[in-house]
Amino acid sequence: MRVLVVEDERKVASFIRQGLAEEGHTVEVASDGAQAVDLLVAGPPYDLVVLDLMLPKHDGFDVLKTLRAHRIKTPVLILTARDSVTDKVTGLDLGADDYLTKPFSFEEFLARVRALLRRGTDQRLPLLQLDDLTVDPATRVVTRSGRRIDLTTREYALLEYFLRNVGRILTRPMIAEHVWGLDFDPESNIIDVYVGYLRRKIDDRGERRLLHTMRGAGYVMKASE
Repeated sequence: MRVLVVEDERKVASFIRQGLAEEGHTVEVASDGAQAVDLLVAGPPYDLVVLDLMLPKHDGFDVLKTLRAHRIKTPVLILTARDSVTDKVTGLDLGADDYLTKPFSFEEFLARVRALLRRGTDQRLPLLQLDDLTVDPATRVVTRSGRRIDLTTREYALLEYFLRNVGRILTRPMIAEHVWGLDFDPESNIIDVYVGYLRRKIDDRGERRLLHTMRGAGYVMKASE
């Protein structure tokens, strides 16, 4: 699932991003309200927004108002240090789906994320498809030519990221950030190892190759010509 974390405190954002990435989600971070609005209104859809309230440029309430004004129904979990009943009521009345205050238990946070994502999958999530490869984001079932493919959590997150960016060259730093929630370490070959794992599962049975290496650039998923 694609999750947008809107948080201006870098350590908190990094902690949340890494934890969600370990659960198999593709995570992006916006550090201020204006950036969040741009990503939510103009970019590809997200499955969940984790939203702080005390943000530079536009506060979280303004971001939420803009989101709902554009009829974007993406579930929103407010995660903030503001714990007054007034703030909670305001956030929920503006269209937030849940409200969690800091400091928080990460286990509880993940449980709330899972609940909101389950609720969201009842409303949308079209299949991701390329050639004869199909992924159902709601169930995480992956098939190729009708054959089910079993993936680990990390392999699935990697595949979903590729399928949401078909035809686009993804660099190793991009993959590290979005799939692992980490800064890219040029000394590590972990991305190449996992791309190899994924390629063996989806491309090594005689089907047309879908996952391509772009030497010196990164990787791209596209149908072979």
